[in-house]
Amino acid sequence: MSAEGGNRAVIAALMANLGIAVTKFVAFFLTGVSSMLAEAIHSVADSGNQLLLLRGGKRAQKGATPEHPFGYGRERYVYSFIVSIVLFSLGGLFALYEAWHKYHEVHAAHGHPADSILDSRWWWVPPLVLGVAIVLEGMSFRTAIGEARKIKGGATFAQFIRRAKQPELPVILLEDFAALIGLGLALVAVVLALLTQNLYFDVAGTALIGVLLVVVAVVLATETKSLLLGESASLPAQQRITDALAGTPGVERIIHMKTMHLGPEELLVAAKIGVRSGATSVEVADAIDAAEVAIREAEATAQVIYLEPDIYRSDYVPAERPEPPAPAGH
Repeated sequence: MSAEGGNRAVIAALMANLGIAVTKFVAFFLTGVSSMLAEAIHSVADSGNQLLLLRGGKRAQKGATPEHPFGYGRERYVYSFIVSIVLFSLGGLFALYEAWHKYHEVHAAHGHPADSILDSRWWWVPPLVLGVAIVLEGMSFRTAIGEARKIKGGATFAQFIRRAKQPELPVILLEDFAALIGLGLALVAVVLALLTQNLYFDVAGTALIGVLLVVVAVVLATETKSLLLGESASLPAQQRITDALAGTPGVERIIHMKTMHLGPEELLVAAKIGVRSGATSVEVADAIDAAEVAIREAEATAQVIYLEPDIYRSDYVPAERPEPPAPAGH
């Protein structure tokens, strides 16, 4: 995925969430509906998350330094992990707390607190705001889906979210999906509360929104943690690199190879290659240079390449490690 495509989805989501957050807060102050407050905080959290993603993308563009010789590409993973923490705490836990607080208020009033939406002339505001928010979130979600379809190939969206090395689109897809589900829950809760004149439905909607956000945050944190630890190249990318190495004159065999993403568009490739036993140092150097060129032509993200030449012997058997001495006293 190009950084431009990811930024387009992030900016679309940011603009949608800023507008939605304002209207939700207005609706909450007019009606006091707790699910509206939970959704308003959800939109604020999402807006902050989009700013974090843009910030991470900007910092990732910094060049390598002596202290960070492989550059700052992983900044995008760090900020995406922070996004999951914000979504968990500011979004999910706040909604669960609001549901708990609202439950005690509604319980004390036997389901019908005084001065609530049930007796307010603004009862129509939350359904209207939620309907508009669903349309805006749907537009943002459609933009993210369109950008994802350009690069996901034959993978399903679930597979894309699990396997993508670029964090922005998976984050936006998960956030927008959670937002649409949350808005649907809030709308159902408000309508049922109005129809039944019972605000327990509002409490239930708020709690379900909190659970939803916590689950999405955990999924996002799990996937981003894997990227932070350092994931290998995708299987198609590994195959392209292997084919490039195997087709290079002077490379007799690939003894072993390891890859790791230094960033979404920067890949580290380290391989030990077998060369002809009678090859001169010049021939070995030429083979390595040719192999590096072939790898970069086959896989553009392979930016850092280390190739170690060795003389491959089919009868070579690694020496067995001696057993460590038994501890004293045994």
